[in-house]
Formats: sequence, structure tokens, C-alpha cells
Amino acid sequence: KAGPFHLVEVSPWPICASLSALGITFGSIYWWHFNNPNIVILGFALNILVAFCWFWDVIKENITGYHNSVVAWGFRFGMILFILSEVMFFFSFFWSYFHNCWGPQFELGYNWPPYGFNTVVIDPFSIPLLNTVILLSSGASVTWAHHSLVSQDYDNGLIGLFLTAGLGAYFLFLQGNEYFLSPFSINSTVYGTVFFMLTGFHGFHVTIGTILLIVCFLRHFYVHFSSDQHVGFEASAWYWHFVDVVWLFLYFFIYWYGFNM
Repeated sequence: KAGPFHLVEVSPWPICASLSALGITFGSIYWWHFNNPNIVILGFALNILVAFCWFWDVIKENITGYHNSVVAWGFRFGMILFILSEVMFFFSFFWSYFHNCWGPQFELGYNWPPYGFNTVVIDPFSIPLLNTVILLSSGASVTWAHHSLVSQDYDNGLIGLFLTAGLGAYFLFLQGNEYFLSPFSINSTVYGTVFFMLTGFHGFHVTIGTILLIVCFLRHFYVHFSSDQHVGFEASAWYWHFVDVVWLFLYFFIYWYGFNM
């Protein structure tokens, strides 16, 4: 286990995660065409179950000493590649936004926001500004938690993780409230589609990040981390900072820039 090899047990979870993702994709198409969400709900439930089982196996591998320096390097490198792939996702959505924003077509009244939307565009200085403060604060608190862990300050590390997860949950609550009060929907021209795709996809990432932070909180509570062995914490913190940066782009370009055009 201490040798320079990635020695872990064969895992069924990658193929199970792929099949559940296929179920979500197929279920989404079925839902859109036949107005029946049962398959997509089942796909998400299986995906959550697989994620829980996979997390648990990784934690057991760590506790039993399988995660040597080579395995830790692989986790870090894999997380970097994963974040880069997510950057490409958001890049494509922002490309769609700017394509329509800077070159609005006849269907949009040659205007952005589209003709008639000027009175319903969400004020960037209301909920979006509060959400910006919340996410920036959460970025500071997760950094505080990480520095506390490195300096072997158990209590402050726990408090920092709790605050970060709580701020993430509060952000999701406010985002859901914004959706509920929104005067337009995802079907309201390309503006509504791009708006809800970008903010919704980001909200999904905040959800995943919050779950990761809750897992880190529980692991830190049960003393699974040490000052020099906390790859899971590092990966979650990187992911959370990525979510913060994406939100800044969303706020300035979707909310503020779109509101002031």
C-alpha cells in the first residue's frame, strides 16, 4: 500500500454512474415529449445512490491506507481535468448568450433583452447582489476552514465548513425564490432559455458543491482529515472556488450587463 502504485479495489460505481446518467438523459427526453417525469426521477435517485456508495468506498479506501501519494496525485489531477471540462460547459452557454446578446435577430425585435422584456428583467441589485455577497463570503469561509485544517485547528475548521455549507444552502434557497417570483420562464424566447440554462446549471453545481462540503464536514467531524492528508477537502474547495468564479461572470454579464443594455 505504501508503494508507488495506484492500488484500489475494482469498483462497480463508474459503470453504474454512467447507466444512471443515461437514464437521466433518456428520462429527460421522455419527460419533454410525453410529460412523464418518472424515468428522470428514477435516474436522479439512482445517481444519488451511486454517488453515496462511491463516496463511502473512497472513504473506506482512505481509512484503510490505500490512498498513497500516487493515488492522491491522481485525485488532484482528475479534479483539475473535471473542472476544465466544466469550464467548457459554461463557455458554450456563455457563447450562446453573447451570440444572441450582441446580434439579436428579427424574432427578438433586433433588441436585447428582447422587445417587451425591459420591464421584466431581474434587478441585479436585489436577490442577485445578495447571492453574490453570500457566495463570496462562502469562498472566504472555506478558505478559512482549509487554513484551520492545515494549522491543526480542528474547531475552526469545523465551523468554517459548517458556515460554507450553510451559505451554499441559503444561496440555493434564494435562487429558488428568484425562480418562483420570475415573471418569465425557460420558454420565454431565447432570453429565458439562456437565462435559466446558465443560472440553473450553476445552481446544480452549487448543489453538488454543497453536498461535497457536507461530506467534508462529516469527515472532519470524525477526524478523517489531517493537516497533510485531506485531498477530498482540497478537491471540494477547488470546486467551490470554481463555482464562485462562474457566479461572478453570471452576475456581471447576465444580470448587470443584461439589465443595463
